[in-house]
Amino acid sequence: MAGIGFEDLLPVMANKLGGEGLMKELCNGFELLVDKEKGVITLESLRRNAALLGLQDLKEDELVSMMREGDLDGDGALTQMEFCVLMFRLSPDLMEESWFWLEEALQHELNNNKNYNNNNDYHSPI
Repeated sequence: MAGIGFEDLLPVMANKLGGEGLMKELCNGFELLVDKEKGVITLESLRRNAALLGLQDLKEDELVSMMREGDLDGDGALTQMEFCVLMFRLSPDLMEESWFWLEEALQHELNNNKNYNNNNDYHSPI
């Protein structure tokens, strides 16, 4: 099934592109599937554009299921954030790696803040 191949490709993309690069690619994927007038992915736009992401073999019930699973606010469409969350949820390996990225990003921020605070400490003239 095409979904499995796509699922397995995300961790490979993540390793090659890094977190920021993967997010950019997910945003590009969203743009390929989006209904241009509505600015969201609808079931119709997903049906019409699925082949652009190699999802042409998905059956109607799989497309409907994908929309339901990703539609966090229940409005019948996927926003860019909902689409990205769905892609992560469909890839268990990527979900595990995302914890590593989160820890790495937090450590980076902590180091930046520590360096900023050390460089901007107030030194009394006395």
